[in-house]
Amino acid sequence: MTLRIRLMWKQWLSSLAVALYCMVSIPLQVHAQSRALPDFTDLVDQVGPSVVNIRTMEKVSARSPAGSPGEEEMLEFFRRFGLPVPNAPRQTPRPNRQPSPEEEQPRGVGSGFILTSDGVIMTNAHVIDGADQVIVTLTDKREFKAKLLGADKRSDVAVVKIDATGLPAVKVGDVNRLRVGEWVMAIGSPFGLENTVTAGIVSAKQRDTGDFLPFIQTDVAINPGNSGGPLINMRGEVVGINSQIYSRSGGFMGISFSIPMDEAVRVSDQLRATGRVARGRIGVQIDQVGKDVAESLGLAKAAGALVRGVEAGSPADRAGLEPGDIILRMDGKAIEKSSDLPRIVGGLKPGTKSTVTVFRRGTNKELPITIAETEGDSPPAKVGSQENKSGKLSLAQQYGLVVAPLSDKQKRELGVRGGVRVESATDAAGRAGLAQGDIILQVGNAEINSANELEGALAKHDKSKPLNVLYRRGEWTQYTVIRMAP
Repeated sequence: MTLRIRLMWKQWLSSLAVALYCMVSIPLQVHAQSRALPDFTDLVDQVGPSVVNIRTMEKVSARSPAGSPGEEEMLEFFRRFGLPVPNAPRQTPRPNRQPSPEEEQPRGVGSGFILTSDGVIMTNAHVIDGADQVIVTLTDKREFKAKLLGADKRSDVAVVKIDATGLPAVKVGDVNRLRVGEWVMAIGSPFGLENTVTAGIVSAKQRDTGDFLPFIQTDVAINPGNSGGPLINMRGEVVGINSQIYSRSGGFMGISFSIPMDEAVRVSDQLRATGRVARGRIGVQIDQVGKDVAESLGLAKAAGALVRGVEAGSPADRAGLEPGDIILRMDGKAIEKSSDLPRIVGGLKPGTKSTVTVFRRGTNKELPITIAETEGDSPPAKVGSQENKSGKLSLAQQYGLVVAPLSDKQKRELGVRGGVRVESATDAAGRAGLAQGDIILQVGNAEINSANELEGALAKHDKSKPLNVLYRRGEWTQYTVIRMAP
């Protein structure tokens, strides 16, 4: 009996100890977990004043009136995320509401952030693409008209400048320190709602979406209007530019993509210095190396870039690359997948002497190669290009034309000896039927091979008389007549 009582006493003491442990330890664990949850309030106070709202405006003519601001935002939403544009509902015409040729209408809305205290602002290239005017609004409600310093469509980075000083600039973070699972925050203007804060974690790094740069993937809520805003780590540093979402419905689905800030800064430095980005090229057509191909060739693993073709006269051709080669390393960097090659080559300065390592018929070969320059994107058609160095409109712009030169490769592909490409056609040129993508071959009986030749031909023409223009659209060459408004 005594033994039984003793056992019961031990069991009671054991239960009491467990109960006391739970009473003490569980609240401590909950408290520790609650303390580990992030608090973004200080970050918002720190970085919020550096985030700006960006509105874009475009000129509309009577022959192509723009929709209401709400309709335009909806159309921008569908265009940006690759969704079919719905048919606009019928509306009852409003009397006396025919826009004049010079009227400006809202075009879209986005975000940006202050890079330097003297007014340099970074955003996405697609935010300002095609705009006639960019308006930047600070958190203190001051508004500025911005000047475009440069935009790069391949990386989707743009830099604009406002006339202001003493602005709160962001701190740029080290993307290499960013870890998957780390908390991050975004500030922007989704659907025009300024200074909206959202947060989440880093879902993946180096995410390949087929674009020029590898992206940071997060589950931070990003929606139309957030584009161009900063992705911020818990140290208050900007580590990315919010750029894209993945969505089947058009709304946020938990997958967002941001441009890594180290890549964005490299692009912005070139845009600020020269207004364009110079990228390297070697002139090869490549494909992914599959497992079957790797095994059949005797490669240890499926890695590298399979050379499908070599452009005649290109750096690759001069270096001795051949179709069927597997490029394993470029400039000392390993090629794990084929998409690594254009990124590495694109990051090299044209004229750089480098080395490419290829696997050919069972052995590795190192070939010296000199990097050439990739043909860049066409210059922005509108923002920042309306004036020449003297501050006055060029003669082409007075006719409503913004043009860009044709590269030798483009001339060969089009089968033309000269010409300039129409980047924008408004006012008199637009009324004559010219459109973006047309190739102007001749103006008034003078052949056109450059923007300077176009200016010279226009300078000789009497504006009071019709101007005949020979242009090419697709496979057809035809004439049109430009008449300046009286």
